[in-house]
Amino acid sequence: MSALLDGIRRVNRAPAILCGVWLMTMGLSLPLALAMRSMIAQHLGSSLAADTAATGVNYDWMQEFGDQATGLGATLKPTVIGAGAVLDNLSTFIDNVHRPIVIVCAAGAYLTLWLFVAGGIMDRYARERPTRAHGFFAASGEFFFRFLRLAVVMWIVYGFLFGYMHPWLFDDLYPRITRDVNVERTAFFMRVALYAVFGAALAACNLIFDYAKVRAVVEDRRSMLASIGAAMRFAGAHCGAAVSLYIADFILFLVVVALYAAIAPGAGGAGLSMWLTFALGQLYVIARLWAKLVFWASEIALFQSRLAHAGYVARPLPRWPESPTAETISS
Repeated sequence: MSALLDGIRRVNRAPAILCGVWLMTMGLSLPLALAMRSMIAQHLGSSLAADTAATGVNYDWMQEFGDQATGLGATLKPTVIGAGAVLDNLSTFIDNVHRPIVIVCAAGAYLTLWLFVAGGIMDRYARERPTRAHGFFAASGEFFFRFLRLAVVMWIVYGFLFGYMHPWLFDDLYPRITRDVNVERTAFFMRVALYAVFGAALAACNLIFDYAKVRAVVEDRRSMLASIGAAMRFAGAHCGAAVSLYIADFILFLVVVALYAAIAPGAGGAGLSMWLTFALGQLYVIARLWAKLVFWASEIALFQSRLAHAGYVARPLPRWPESPTAETISS
């Protein structure tokens, strides 16, 4: 629990990072939103359905739009309204549902941006003091290529989980074990148990890869395979603390999702209610990003408390070069 509180403190003391990742998220999402707006406006035109859509949600029109739409437009469904969007994304992730190529490309670009800023973010949280823009981007650039190599390993592992383990559990094993089950509730709990197995495998891999990044940043490791091995040794030696912290971080994430689900507005009309819905949605995005950053900061805090000390980072903080005049005066 102390590592979680320490992680929350570190994130809250660096609000510029949270603001930056929110702007990054907005910047990547805005083109998709504008493209969707253009599709909707083109389909509605000046019809009566447009007037209905301006005052609420026309489910008949949404069904008609979804039947003829392709690509990005096919994602417009009633499930994207309010808290339904959270559950829709969760269901899509767990069930390994394929998204349109434009969404996959946008997600790939977003993950690449996260991969770039991850080194700077973790370096800032590990040092517990401002690194300024030059220090942040120097760390981001230096660790980006290391994390790219780590991403190759992650892609192989997650590819196995979603490409082989998921189909085996839900397309092969689940039909076999429920073949003679006559009670729907029993079949449901069997499926939940398989979700738990798959989720545990995902969480274990995520935990190892997170600590591989932590050890790479804090100890300035260059070999990502060695970082993975070091992460496994750390997780094994401090299994109780690492797993407990991961569960606490995950509960924090669930609290954020539950709060949004409780207050998320449904379909509204144009005007003030539309902007209120947008504002609440952005607050949820900020809270989700905050929870993600707390994951990293708390894991760094736990590692430093067990194998180093607070603020320890092996890599020296880069200094912005002084002008020739300033160097002459200082010497």
